[in-house]
Amino acid sequence: MLRKAPDAGADAIAFDLEDAVSPGRKDEARAAVREVLADPAFDPDCEVCVRVNAAPAEIERDLDALAAADSLRLDSVMLPKTTGGTDVRDLAAGLAQRSLARPVLALLESAAGVLAAPEIAGADATDALVFGAEDLAADLGATRTREGTEVSYARQRVVLAAAARGVEAIDTLVTDFDDEELLCEDAATSVQLGYDGKLAIHPAQVGPINEAFSPDPADVEWARRVLEAEREADAAGRGVFEVDGEMIDAPLIAQAERILERAKVSDEFDEGPKTS
Repeated sequence: MLRKAPDAGADAIAFDLEDAVSPGRKDEARAAVREVLADPAFDPDCEVCVRVNAAPAEIERDLDALAAADSLRLDSVMLPKTTGGTDVRDLAAGLAQRSLARPVLALLESAAGVLAAPEIAGADATDALVFGAEDLAADLGATRTREGTEVSYARQRVVLAAAARGVEAIDTLVTDFDDEELLCEDAATSVQLGYDGKLAIHPAQVGPINEAFSPDPADVEWARRVLEAEREADAAGRGVFEVDGEMIDAPLIAQAERILERAKVSDEFDEGPKTS
């Protein structure tokens, strides 16, 4: 299953040593993950991540197991239950001590973690904030609903903190992988809030999530017209200009750039006609 995971079409895959593994089989899981990551034949096109455990003693064992390999196909490490910048710095130090320095994806899934989101995003090793609504609801004693109002503040706080610090924000998963309608609705909300991506718990969720984060062709064409008009305005010495009857300034230019950046990850992206 580990070797087949890249075939799902996700931009990143995460091998889990934490909640998905029963306490008595941690060492077995570490050995299995290390074997795959150390295999030269395992070289997928997507990013490869390992989610380590949350307890410091278990993290040490995770890192020791990974460091036992001569080389690893490993791009990042996910830290669950992150509650502060110290957690990220401690993990980064442990990785560096073992010559395994990698970017850290900090998973915020507790009240303490969400409240510390700006500090966590500002840690040097933090590459992304990942929002975990299920564990957060359990920590709060909240009841999860289809609408998600019970975690809406936390969901917005995480993406705001990530944007303020210039790191990526990855939104929470939808646990019911048979409910595609709910997944599509929730992924659309992720995009509206400004998230850069979304967790999937099942391969069947990858396609709908990718579709949700792929810009509509009409939006891509609008973005191209905006950036072309910007170049013309710059040449003419104008700071504000009009596209399709709408006055365009810096915020809309940034929106256009973001749309085209997202479009570039689409298999059907066409850069359009070249301009000099």
